[in-house]
Amino acid sequence: MSFVVTTNLCIFKVGSLGTDRSLQRQLNRIAESADTSTSKGLNYVLQETILALLRHSDYCISGHSSVDVKESVSEGEKIFDQLSVEERGKFDEETLVNVNNIKKKSATSHSSNGLPNEYIVVTILVVAHGVLELPPIKSGEELKKALQKLSSIPSSNIMGAEVLWTPQKEDDSLTMQDLLVDYPLLHSI
Repeated sequence: MSFVVTTNLCIFKVGSLGTDRSLQRQLNRIAESADTSTSKGLNYVLQETILALLRHSDYCISGHSSVDVKESVSEGEKIFDQLSVEERGKFDEETLVNVNNIKKKSATSHSSNGLPNEYIVVTILVVAHGVLELPPIKSGEELKKALQKLSSIPSSNIMGAEVLWTPQKEDDSLTMQDLLVDYPLLHSI
């Protein structure tokens, strides 16, 4: 008899109105203060990001969630890494990075184009052991339920977590055109 350990790759994305600049500041503070080299630190990032999104849920206009079940840990980690690179590739510039507690902060941004920041997109990637289902996000209520499901993942089950958001700097912009082109899976809520 063989025992198969499944790994869940959770993908959660939310589009928010850019008029709420405090969300960007909160995400920056979380990234700057977290020790991402430990499972407790990853859980901290996940929990604090979820709280920030719940507190700013009135500004959320679109969302997407999915769970991809993989039959092996290595397959789950491989897809997690691929998705992370894919998502980060959508950014013009990363001004704040904290991976394995190695922090990199850019003092200046070269990508500011003077346009108003219309939208913010937050992406949460989690690879974890155990069974997890996220509801499709088609309403504000489903968005909150998906966030609550993500927050219920035991820290001992989390193998990896990453929170990405764009734009990171308040003087940068993400327009409706950017949102439609780079994040086609987001559904209006």
